[in-house]
Amino acid sequence: MVLVQIRVLQYAYTKLGLSSGTALLLLLASLIGSYFNIPLAELPEREVRSGQVVEFFGMRYVVPVVADWPRTVIAVNVGGALIPSLLSVYLLLKNHIWTSAAVATLVVTIACHFLAQPVPGIGIAIPPLIPPIIAATVALLVARTNVAAVAYISGSLGTLIGADLLNLGKVQGLGAPVVSIGGAGTFDGVFLTGIIAVLLASFSGGA
Repeated sequence: MVLVQIRVLQYAYTKLGLSSGTALLLLLASLIGSYFNIPLAELPEREVRSGQVVEFFGMRYVVPVVADWPRTVIAVNVGGALIPSLLSVYLLLKNHIWTSAAVATLVVTIACHFLAQPVPGIGIAIPPLIPPIIAATVALLVARTNVAAVAYISGSLGTLIGADLLNLGKVQGLGAPVVSIGGAGTFDGVFLTGIIAVLLASFSGGA
């Protein structure tokens, strides 16, 4: 099953015009990078949750174990934010799809902003399966060419902006030791949205 999943994910990356080797490298980098966060800022907290398991839309998230740490660290997740953002910029520059990608990203951003919910102990979380359907549908409607690339860009950047960046003002008071942009409750949203959006667009006839 793991090998089948890897092949499917590789297929999604190759639909973006990447070689099989590059696709596998990006896949592994995203999965491994999901364990690494780059700290950006700190917010004071009265109390933080620690070592708990939180469920949201069928997904289980483990709150990091901390000792006497009355603060929330704002960080950027390498696998869930940095790598998808860099790949999105690369696809934009390579394919010159500024208008279609901007329109699709705006729609996904608005949708994700309303779908995202503050979850105590975790930060911001989002249902992982709805954003990719929206991204793929919008990409098929607004893009004449490079539909898969538009789906990936709008799915990845739209989820990051709409779910994480526009909701940073809601994270203080949730008791989360670490609020990771592109991590925890939104890693599944960003990673799966980009990949599934590409697959949906491809299977629906988008190139």
